Amino acid sequence: MNGEMVVVNAELISYIKAQPNTVLTLTNGDKIVVKETVDEVIDKIIEYRKKINKPIIEKE
Repeated sequence: MNGEMVVVNAELISYIKAQPNTVLTLTNGDKIVVKETVDEVIDKIIEYRKKINKPIIEKE
């Protein structure tokens, strides 16, 4: 919220709430307030998962 860029491991997000700020709750119970909306966070998680599931070497 103070303008810092932070990368959160998407695999550690337990759930996401909008209250009114978006709050990520991690599997260890830590909470992180982010400026993105819930939908934006979900879109970023989907993008991340697509990226990590891509083969490293493309077949020709």
